[in-house]
Amino acid sequence: MNNSVRSTARLVGAGLRALLVLTVVCGVIYPLVVTGIAQAAFHGKANGSEVTVDGKSVGSERLGQSYTLDKKDKDGNPLPDPKFFQPRPSAAGPNAENTRYKLIVSGASNLAADSKTLLDAVKQRRADAAAFNHVEPSAVPVDALTASASGLDPDISPAYARLQAKRVAEANGLPADKVEKLVEDHVDGRVLGFMGEERVNVLKLNIALRELAGTGGKQ
Repeated sequence: MNNSVRSTARLVGAGLRALLVLTVVCGVIYPLVVTGIAQAAFHGKANGSEVTVDGKSVGSERLGQSYTLDKKDKDGNPLPDPKFFQPRPSAAGPNAENTRYKLIVSGASNLAADSKTLLDAVKQRRADAAAFNHVEPSAVPVDALTASASGLDPDISPAYARLQAKRVAEANGLPADKVEKLVEDHVDGRVLGFMGEERVNVLKLNIALRELAGTGGKQ
């Protein structure tokens, strides 16, 4: 009986020691080492790729955001601000399409390619984008019509950015060629030169646009 108690006590003691060691190693030392490496080697990414202007956080270059007016349309949705470059449509939201980038749920609409709901949405987006940018519907690129898989895509295609340049220039009272150059300066190439597509980060582009508008287009 005594041997049984002693054996049990030894097993319990060994288990508690193992728990303590593993807690310290896995719950304290390992997270601190990984966090330290991340902060030293990938400081920006480890902190959410935060973008700051004048010391204030204005967003993350990894997350899209909306640029809207205080006014709303007949359905109660905020109207897009013509002074800014607009992001892709967003389908992220609870149980319904959300074009306002509210970070409640990240995800796609999960509608099939032959879904009437999706087709109607694409047609409406095409008409809205064409009217907003004063172009023919056939000129609207595909990324202005479809949401990303995450619903939070921070980038648009160079074609969509170029399409918006004239409207943005007119709304801000800026020379069109200055805004067009701004777009070209913010085109990011393919990863490693061959992966993915060329893209334009909307947040970074709009920050540069604010600076250009603040100088009256003299940059």
